[in-house]
Amino acid sequence: MKDVKQISIANLVPFAGHPYKVEDNEDMEVLTESIRENGILNPLIVRPAEKDPCRFEIVSGHRRVHAARLAGIETVPAFVYPLSRDQAAVLVVDSNLHRERLLPSEKAFAYKLKAEALYHQGKRNDLTSVQFAPKLATEQIAEDVGTSKDTIKRYIRLTYLVPELLDLMDEGKIAFSVGVELSFLPKPTQYDLLEAMRMNDCTPSYSQAVRLHRAASAGALNQWTAQELMAEQKPNQRDQIRFRRDELERYFPVSYTDAQIKQDILAGLALLQRQRQRERERDER
Repeated sequence: MKDVKQISIANLVPFAGHPYKVEDNEDMEVLTESIRENGILNPLIVRPAEKDPCRFEIVSGHRRVHAARLAGIETVPAFVYPLSRDQAAVLVVDSNLHRERLLPSEKAFAYKLKAEALYHQGKRNDLTSVQFAPKLATEQIAEDVGTSKDTIKRYIRLTYLVPELLDLMDEGKIAFSVGVELSFLPKPTQYDLLEAMRMNDCTPSYSQAVRLHRAASAGALNQWTAQELMAEQKPNQRDQIRFRRDELERYFPVSYTDAQIKQDILAGLALLQRQRQRERERDER
């Protein structure tokens, strides 16, 4: 069995381009307190840094390292493996995909990172032709996470969104299907759209996103297209009751989509309605 080494946090560097966010939130507070009381029970996985063999690149354990810093711990336990960049990339992705709460942007960049690594490994090992390797990569990832290869490709498309639109997706203000359509817009047009969204205090519907995508494909986009579309009044817009996502997010897992939140809210209202009905029936007896 491989020995665990104690490595100074000062000698650790993040994996270049790792797709997962390390945020100072409630989950981090819990992890920090656990590490402060019990230490790191699950050792990190690291590899020697390519440009500085005296330092180590984190493959698995970015959140644990951050929590250890917050807890005032100077050294952490780790397994050191002489992994290639592509081997490490696959492990970086796979070691985090089991997490319950993964943001759309995290999935997007994780799937892209793994697809590129599998593609490179296929080329070097002559397992398949260059043009066929990406297809095999998405099929492998789909099998690993239990979804379809088309879903994997749609997530990877999200990496073409500008950061501000990706943030809105992570916050649940833009639906996954809308984000996929907007990812086909040139980046300048995406920023035009953001400005139009701010001016009209709204986000694009799926229908509007499709129309923008089609206009981009036809070369018919100009600086006014996004503004004209976002100024449109959506059906029943005046009759809608709106909640900001941050007003609801504490009641639902971070990974919930807008559709899942809506479904749970309606189910809860139905339960409340039945409870009130029973109370009225008791009062009438």
